Amino acid sequence: MGNETAVTEFILLGFSSSPALRLCLFGLFSVLYSATLVGNALVFVLICLNHHLHSPMYFFLCHLSIVDICYASNNVPHMLMNLLGQGRTISFAGCGTQTHLYLILALTECVLLAVMSYDRYVAICHPLRYALIMNWRVCLTLATVSWALGFMFGTLQASLALHLPFCGPWEVDHYFCEILAVLKLACIDTTANKVLIFAVCVCFLLFPLALILISYLHILATIVHIHSMPGWHKTFSTCSSHLTVVGLFYGNAIFMYMGPGSSSSSERGKVLSLFYSLVSPTLNPLIYSLRNRQVKEALLKLQRRKRVFCSM
Repeated sequence: MGNETAVTEFILLGFSSSPALRLCLFGLFSVLYSATLVGNALVFVLICLNHHLHSPMYFFLCHLSIVDICYASNNVPHMLMNLLGQGRTISFAGCGTQTHLYLILALTECVLLAVMSYDRYVAICHPLRYALIMNWRVCLTLATVSWALGFMFGTLQASLALHLPFCGPWEVDHYFCEILAVLKLACIDTTANKVLIFAVCVCFLLFPLALILISYLHILATIVHIHSMPGWHKTFSTCSSHLTVVGLFYGNAIFMYMGPGSSSSSERGKVLSLFYSLVSPTLNPLIYSLRNRQVKEALLKLQRRKRVFCSM
């Protein structure tokens, strides 16, 4: 406790590599970040403008796009500055904001993906009652609960972590203020914080994943009884898009926070966090748009409108 002083800023170590490699990473990550912003914004605009996409599934997809845009924007800009040799320091308040938003958005996405699987379960297993069960009041409630749970538990974890006493040197071995990397700088034992993180992971990763798997077991049983090939293909295409996103997101999260040595390997944490910050948000709009006929049709209609407007 003798080294404890009032912390005003942290130093983000980022990626320790040669200047040439850092420049290459800057170019690659800039392209991925731009693709994330453009792709998710385009999905959001398409859903808002096309009345054929005003359904519960696309309503939740809008929220997922918002989460992905915010998630990438919370971490990536500072990382890009770091790769250019700038922005290595971050204020304590800025670090706290990064950690707080990171947790809120990640936990919200966990719940949203589970809600989207429930929507697909109702649509496929109870199609005649779909409009009654998934009415707009229910959809708004589920979306609000997703954000509220993410905010409450994200705020709880961030508050407990940032109120710990920190000792110098205040070097965060990461490219942003990821909670496990920040906890390593505390002057006191952080076992309680890590137990809380594990408990939250059980509630927000394992429990929703179990619900998703149960939903898709029922969906699979229903698909088996579909004798129409077009109907089978349409159902499988819609569900496979969501399953792909679920597998990428939950698999990565469980490996990062619940796998063996999850709090010890800083290099592994950086790579896995890159997946959250860039790869997954970039892939989500591609997966949903390229594998979804309605989204592709909405995009074609938007392009036709643009041509007509430009020719006037």
